[in-house]
Amino acid sequence: MYDLVIIGGGPAGTAAGVYAARKKVRSVLITEEWGGQSAVSSDVQNWIGTVSLMGNEIAKNLKEHVEAYKKDILDIVESEIVIKVLKKGDIFEVETGGGKKFETRSVLVASGSHRKKLLVEGAQRLDNKGVMYCASCDAPLFNGQRVVVVGGGNAGFEAAEQLLGYASKVTLFQRSAKFKADAVTVDRVLKNPKMEAWVDTEINEIKGDKFVESIIYTREGKEYEMEVGGIFVEIGSLPNSDMVKELVELNNFNEIKVDFKNQRTSLDGIWAAGDVTDVRFKQNNISMGDGVKALEDIYMWLQEKKV
Repeated sequence: MYDLVIIGGGPAGTAAGVYAARKKVRSVLITEEWGGQSAVSSDVQNWIGTVSLMGNEIAKNLKEHVEAYKKDILDIVESEIVIKVLKKGDIFEVETGGGKKFETRSVLVASGSHRKKLLVEGAQRLDNKGVMYCASCDAPLFNGQRVVVVGGGNAGFEAAEQLLGYASKVTLFQRSAKFKADAVTVDRVLKNPKMEAWVDTEINEIKGDKFVESIIYTREGKEYEMEVGGIFVEIGSLPNSDMVKELVELNNFNEIKVDFKNQRTSLDGIWAAGDVTDVRFKQNNISMGDGVKALEDIYMWLQEKKV
């Protein structure tokens, strides 16, 4: 019997794991992989305290920090996906795809999300080689280059706004006939002379040898080619919340609704932190803070249960 099961080995889950161990909360951390979405980034420049490091270094450091507390208070289960969380009276049962089951008094869901991928020829081959999924992480890598943003929602225009600080030209593609972003956001971003945004436009193919060199795209029914250095994909993400969808309240995007004061969900005994939640900004540093915030509240909750 555990006091806490932590689901996820990204920034939120590992931060919670370290704090849980330091507070002597009997816990198990279950993760498919370490580091979260940034693990594949070639150069992360907004990890507070370190000017620049590779995503795989982040993953390695997070894993090493958690493992330093492994011993007898924290167990680690790697290469496993949690597929279901069941409530049985006052106890939760957490089940993995490998058939392992864990009983616990509380659960922290820090399973993150996965971005919707661009499904065109060349996108997979050049993933993280010019085809990028995080403007706030990777915009500085494209200083002085022409880039394209795919997606006309708020996320797309906000990504374009960040890229405008570095790129020589930013072109946004919206597949449908109308931008989905708020009008005030569209107007603000389009005021920049380096910015242009097109509707009825979509990428057909991405070309390049080792890195992105150009794209083939269709605009208003005609096909063109454009030389670009990078493509930033902002067509949405999918939270990894299926394992608790029958237990806690989700929003219209299947993100777990939380109380931002303490990261509690709608069900007593389950907390959530990081990109799997309805937090507005999806950032490593924010996820770590939310993981710590959740753990502090979980600790107090467990203490009250023991009284």
